[in-house]
Amino acid sequence: MAGVCAGIAERFDTSLLLVRVLFVASTIIPGPQFIVYIALWIFIPSED
Repeated sequence: MAGVCAGIAERFDTSLLLVRVLFVASTIIPGPQFIVYIALWIFIPSED
């Protein structure tokens, strides 16, 4: 998932699985989730 979920999980010191489940669950609700996801993918710095 492009590392966005991993970055969010690391930032908030929470489980990666929990963040991924919440993201998938949020896609059921209409809204700008994919736009936010793409923006985070661009702006969250790489771990490298």
